[in-house]
Amino acid sequence: MKTKMNWCMCLLLTLLVSNGFAQTEQDEYMKVITERSDKIIAELGILDSITYYQARALVVNQYAAINAHHEAREAEIKKIKEKFAGQEALLDQTRATYEADEDASLRVLHAAFIKKLEDVLAPMQIEAVKNGMTYGVLPLTYRAFQEMIPTLKSEEKAWILLWLTEARELAMDAPDSKGKHQIFGKYKGRINNYLSKKGYDLQKEGDAWKARREAAKTEAK
Repeated sequence: MKTKMNWCMCLLLTLLVSNGFAQTEQDEYMKVITERSDKIIAELGILDSITYYQARALVVNQYAAINAHHEAREAEIKKIKEKFAGQEALLDQTRATYEADEDASLRVLHAAFIKKLEDVLAPMQIEAVKNGMTYGVLPLTYRAFQEMIPTLKSEEKAWILLWLTEARELAMDAPDSKGKHQIFGKYKGRINNYLSKKGYDLQKEGDAWKARREAAKTEAK
């Protein structure tokens, strides 16, 4: 009886410690995404504290929702792989169907988030939130293309901005920094292909841009 009681006590302590670690990890994660959201919202110039904290809460909740979505998604894909191990065609079909459904639910989550932001922020502030959640890749890349190719036509600039904007919307829902940059990388490839078809020699344009930057540095000294 004593041995059984000791075993039960050990099990209880293990569960308590395990739950304690899980809670600590959750608390740490919430701290991280709250600090990240604070940095984003702090750039918006919001003077009203109620609006500030409403906006921050929306961003924090979105980060948490995206994280929960991708964790559940990853766990389900693992189950699918185990269930259809050795059945490659069926595995691919089942996974593709599941991921398509999950992508749809992610778009719904994204649209709901934007709608909530519209209730408390101005359009330009929402743009800033989107850029903040994607490390400012859109404005940085858009500016880089224009600096690299000063002769870009208005139509070409419009297509570049359109694709980068589409990439940003998808990147907002990626699970991590790597995923966000992968999405932008895919769209940068699309833009490069488009510009090449338009007759631009991207290697030549890139080399010329580098030379201009180096010359500007030399002049600044």
